This record gives sequence, structure tokens and C-alpha cells, in this order.
Amino acid sequence: MWRCLVVEDDADNARYIADGFRGLGHVAVICREGPEALARASAEAWDLIILDRMLPGGVDGLGILAALRAMGRRTPVLVLSALSALDERVRGLKAGGDDYLAKPFAFSELAARAEALVRRSRPGPEIRVVEVADLRLDLGSRKAERGGRPIALQPREFRLLAFLALHAGQVLTRTMLLEAVWDYQFDPQTNVIDVQVSRLRAKLDAGGGPSLIHTVRGVGYRLAAPASGDGAAQT
Repeated sequence: MWRCLVVEDDADNARYIADGFRGLGHVAVICREGPEALARASAEAWDLIILDRMLPGGVDGLGILAALRAMGRRTPVLVLSALSALDERVRGLKAGGDDYLAKPFAFSELAARAEALVRRSRPGPEIRVVEVADLRLDLGSRKAERGGRPIALQPREFRLLAFLALHAGQVLTRTMLLEAVWDYQFDPQTNVIDVQVSRLRAKLDAGGGPSLIHTVRGVGYRLAAPASGDGAAQT
């Protein structure tokens, strides 16, 4: 469980985000104005700050971010903004943001990014082996097997499978996969992800077991044990 400060002036958006995190078992507190957000962000301990760019009260999101970094506060900050141009994203990251997500967004993507930020900020033992159902990945030797059967993967295929496995059970959007696996900061408008997932799925399922990679229509992909389900549309 973590404590999250949601800095968002739009009441509906703020409630949507806060309710989402609370549903995952976290503590979420809402601030809707810049001065209040800066005061609470600097005076209290937070595991994560979701920070809107445009705020009322004379202090905008980047101002809050700059002030926190000047104080030496290293709390992970995910910047939200309707300003989606590349130069705006660069401004947000250069100001000290740890991640930048443009509006509109899917909560599943926000939650996955938030979890990654919190996890990186908390030191812990290095993960070397990941297991999902009968799938086993050795991240050190970059070997994969399913049900004891070795699976020959190209470097990009292994990177894709490792990212899916490390976020098992979560819906990963195509944008998230492009950024994490292909290092793209833009959508190349190709079907490269769908092609790679199709090839990877074929290799995983070659032994006759049930599919572990599920397509969430209109959103992206999720790797999960066959018996799990979250009500999302899958194939």
C-alpha cells in the first residue's frame, strides 16, 4: 500500500484517479489548487504524486515540481497534462518529473506507470527469475521455458515477454509497450506490436498449453495465468 497525492483541479478527474487507486488498496488524497498542493506535498510523506500541469491558485504543476526538487524532495512525480506535444513532455521531464502522461488516459496505464515509479523508488532485491503459471523467465541468462520446454526467443521477443511478465495481470497499452520495449516516444503508426505479440504467442503456445497472452480489445495486451480474469474483453 502507498500514499498518493492527487493534484488535479477537475473534480471528476480527481475523483476518477483517487477512486481507482483506493480500489487497488492505496491511500489517495486530493488537492485541487496549487498553493494547497505545494504545502501538502512539501510537509507530508508521499510515495507518489500525480500532478496536473494546469492548476488554479497562481502556482502551476511545473512550479510545484520545481519547488519540491529545490527542497531536495525526491518523491516520484507523474505529470498529467492535456498538453501532449513532444516539447511539452520534455519540459515536464526536465522540470523534474519522473514520468509524463497526456490526457485523456486509461486508468490501467496510469496505474501501471505509477506502480513502476513507486517500485523504482523503493530499494529491494534484484528480480532475476519471473514465473507466471508454467512460464519461467531467467532475466540474468535471458532464458525462457514453459512447462520445462525451452523457448528460443530473439532479443526483442525476450524483452517484450519480460515486460509482460513483470507486469503480469496488468493491461499494458500499445503506448506503454512501444516506450518500454521499442524505446519509441511516439506512435510509428505500424502494427509492429501486434506482429511481435502474435509471434511470441505462437512460440509460447507451441507446446499445446492454454494461451498466456490475452488481447484486450482496443487497449493492448495482458499476460496472465489461464484461470485469472478481470472482466476485460480478451481473446
